[in-house]
Amino acid sequence: MAVHPIDYRYGSQEMRALFEETNLHAKKLAVEAALAEVLAEKGFIPREAAATITANARPEIVTVERVKQLEAETKHDIMALVKALTEVCGEAGKYVHLTATSYDIVDTALALVLRDALGLIVRKAKLLLGELLNLAEKHRSTVMVGRTHGQHAIPITLGFKLANYADKLGDDTRRLEEDKERYIVGKFSGAVGTYAAQQLLGLGDEIERGVMQKLGIPVAYISTQVVPREHLARIVADLAILAGTIEQMAKEVRNLQRTEIGEMGESFGKGQVGSSTMAQKRNPINAENICSNVRIIRSCVGPALENIALEHERDLTNSAAERSLLPTVFVLTDEILDRSRKVWAGIDISEERMRQNLDMSRGALMAERIITELVRHGMGRQDAHELLRESSNQALAQNTDIKSILIRSKAMNFLRTDELDGLLDYRSYIGLAEKKVDDVVARWRGLAKS
Repeated sequence: MAVHPIDYRYGSQEMRALFEETNLHAKKLAVEAALAEVLAEKGFIPREAAATITANARPEIVTVERVKQLEAETKHDIMALVKALTEVCGEAGKYVHLTATSYDIVDTALALVLRDALGLIVRKAKLLLGELLNLAEKHRSTVMVGRTHGQHAIPITLGFKLANYADKLGDDTRRLEEDKERYIVGKFSGAVGTYAAQQLLGLGDEIERGVMQKLGIPVAYISTQVVPREHLARIVADLAILAGTIEQMAKEVRNLQRTEIGEMGESFGKGQVGSSTMAQKRNPINAENICSNVRIIRSCVGPALENIALEHERDLTNSAAERSLLPTVFVLTDEILDRSRKVWAGIDISEERMRQNLDMSRGALMAERIITELVRHGMGRQDAHELLRESSNQALAQNTDIKSILIRSKAMNFLRTDELDGLLDYRSYIGLAEKKVDDVVARWRGLAKS
């Protein structure tokens, strides 16, 4: 029976399958097979032996169960794998694992898993980016309240809000693509990274280059017994940054779905239930789930950073932590990407509530615009600011619009009534919001489609 929620509740089956024990086991066997093939190509072992090892380095032959039986005796996972492969290869078994150390196998197999996992994350991030760009274009000119400190500030457009998220998501996605090419590497440099056993055979780093070429992954430029843990830390940190961007988007949905705001929210299925007792509830459950799981993703950055400082040419303190944190980070990032795309693909947007909320301040939202115009007409900036501060407070206290206050103030020494009407038009004060939407869409559309 499954224990951890990532086994049955979170993440796609595609992502979970990458981190299943059987897949990592199969990747380790693939590395052992590649090693045998390279040794044969270099003339150091018989080609028939390499063919036998490759034919038997399959999880249905060398089973996880048999490796576990041997590990119970050896207390060493890779030695158990080596013995299990050796025993099914007959005479060829004497060449299994030749010149290798355990983490030549482990780190290279892990690189194969992470390559596929990061590729899946990048693909899903691009799909989400595409959804955001489409929405930003669609709502390029949809005017709404801009908020700072939870308070009404000045008008923006919904497209501008979404373009900000898309730009960050584009950067996050591009960085992860670069991580995939730069930091997912394998190694076959031996016990402490000096290629001593390989050099004894006169092969130097040729085995390493040959194995990595067969497996299709880059070679670590230099390694100890393990590839640098800085690489994994950078990947985990960049995944956490992506998660932070997705969390910010989810928080915005949660806040704008509040009953008293109601500008946007998650779609709600016909038979969906918000509460077992409060039948009226329409909760932003996907956005809340995203925010919850991002906390766990972020918590994995610390252990990944601590794994960097291994002692001497390595110790084992990274191993157990990585077994937990890597599947957790990848599966939960996969989960929040799927949920986020679901949220934004079906987002409910109420332009009517946006208009109502713009009117809520009864013109005070345009204070900055009026200040600037008063200064242009000759009033001192500080005087204009004080006038609008007092007028906004009066309008609030009297439950009236700011125009009715200003029209009886010294502002009219500088403005005509028809000018004041124009200054209170929300659409007249969105600055370059529409242009910035166009810029962001142009910047990232190619990545979203790649």
